[in-house]
Amino acid sequence: MTTSLKKSLIEKACESLGILETIEPTAGGLPVSEGDFSKYPPPEQWHDWTEYDASSWPRRQKKNYSIVPTTCFNCEAACGLLAYVDKDSGRVRKFEGNPHHPASRGRNCAKGPATINQINDTERILYPLKRVGERGAGKWERITWDQALDEISEKIAASLRKSKEKVVYHVGRPGHEGYAERVLKAWGVDGHNSHTNICSAGARAGYAMWHKYDRPSPDHTNADVILLASSHLETGHYFNPHAQRIMEGMMKGAKLIVMDPRLSNTASMADEWMPTYPGSESAVFMAMAKIILDDGLYDRHYMENWVNWDEYLKNLHPDDPVEFDQFIKRLGEEWAEYTPEFAAKEAQIDADQIVRVAELVGKAGSKLSTHVWRGAS
Repeated sequence: MTTSLKKSLIEKACESLGILETIEPTAGGLPVSEGDFSKYPPPEQWHDWTEYDASSWPRRQKKNYSIVPTTCFNCEAACGLLAYVDKDSGRVRKFEGNPHHPASRGRNCAKGPATINQINDTERILYPLKRVGERGAGKWERITWDQALDEISEKIAASLRKSKEKVVYHVGRPGHEGYAERVLKAWGVDGHNSHTNICSAGARAGYAMWHKYDRPSPDHTNADVILLASSHLETGHYFNPHAQRIMEGMMKGAKLIVMDPRLSNTASMADEWMPTYPGSESAVFMAMAKIILDDGLYDRHYMENWVNWDEYLKNLHPDDPVEFDQFIKRLGEEWAEYTPEFAAKEAQIDADQIVRVAELVGKAGSKLSTHVWRGAS
């Protein structure tokens, strides 16, 4: 059910007293949800959407928009946005969340709507520029795209003919590694550099070697236990879609464990905050793994069928029977030193907490979700 916007009693009083200019006597049939101040435009009206311009207050001025779905790229989460294109001027006037985006679902952080500032930035570079003065002098001239591409390609070709190590490709925010990597490999160049090298490369390298994809999306919503290590995506500066689903999981009763030296926003909401000394996280994880192994909390069926335990025995213990239980025995011996007390001393946290967290993780079974990003871990 929808109602039409009408003048409020205060608006009518202010008009009669001359405090406000006389504004449009009728709202003109712009629908809003019952009890709400606004709602997302339905997709069938995206091509021709009309609403009032807030910046025109106190006048009620209608604006006619074509709404175009797009994505935010102020981080690599790529949340959905709706660009409101003024049909009179052809300019984007604002960005709002896209409720139909499967990840962000219309819930954007402040960086999303702030994209309008980048579009309207007076210093935004809109065409190729070539330096004409001394380096650092700030003197540039506008050139064509053809000239820019020709000159750059000529320099790259000349460098490649001298040495494959003379070309480095750097990009601030990589969003097209797949294509760029193929181009560089075709040139025979191993020189792709980006902010990732000093940001999340450690975690992403581990993920890539483990299961190929460097940015997994755990099912936080349906988890019983959520374990986050290091300065993780969900700490508030990154990956809003993950944060949404962590909140949903917690609302459904999931326990949140955060391993981070800092009391981050996420850590402050955790059931267990483990402020490990930077670089000691591996010791804590090994102690937790030993507890899970000793207490029989591991998934035997999964390990027996998906872990190359037989190769482990053949290579490290060739005289042992190639049996899964023997593998578990040998693993327990290998991990004997990783006691909760050892990890507690390394990480400077309580041994009892390590045991408590390990039991939570082990008992969660397949309903455990984890994530790691930046950090010494």
